[in-house]
Amino acid sequence: MELTIFLKGILIGFAMAVPVGPIGIMCIRKTLTDGRLRGLMIGLGAATADLLYACVAAFGLTIVSNAIVTERTWIRLVGGSFLLFLGVRTFCAHPADPKVPVNSSGLLRSYLYTGFLTLTNPTTIFAFIAVFAALGLRDELSIVSASTLVIGVFIGSGLWFLFLSSGAIFFRKKLDIVGLRWVNRIAGVLIIICGAIAIVSVL
Repeated sequence: MELTIFLKGILIGFAMAVPVGPIGIMCIRKTLTDGRLRGLMIGLGAATADLLYACVAAFGLTIVSNAIVTERTWIRLVGGSFLLFLGVRTFCAHPADPKVPVNSSGLLRSYLYTGFLTLTNPTTIFAFIAVFAALGLRDELSIVSASTLVIGVFIGSGLWFLFLSSGAIFFRKKLDIVGLRWVNRIAGVLIIICGAIAIVSVL
């Protein structure tokens, strides 16, 4: 029983992470410009945020979910503004030489701001609630079963970003400084567009 719930959690976490939005773009860009470890930290931050939202959905924390619903407009505005700032910063960033070993400093910062950015998308919690309900995973879940489910979600989400960064690292070896600069510019534009959409959606 618990194994089935765990596997369903992995599948749900993986499927929820697959759509390549701003977080996926950031993961690819950071992997290409700063190496696999930086990309993995981006993915770990997103997976942690998915874990928290999955906890709210699985454990039925209605107080938290109601608060998120009430303040969803402000949350999306903050998230959209942060994306705009991040997009401009990414566009203007100077890439590191791929032949130079990557500095591991700032990994915690990458993890934290990605987790924060993922949490500013309140629609994620509704997606988890809908998927859990569709699969019959919200009916009388015990504490152990709910915990097993959300751990599976975390692992599934993390696996997707592991695959994404592993695929991106293959191309990193083929890019020079000019190519990495274009990666920054393209990623910056895409992140700015995502931020603008997030802000417009609440107007």
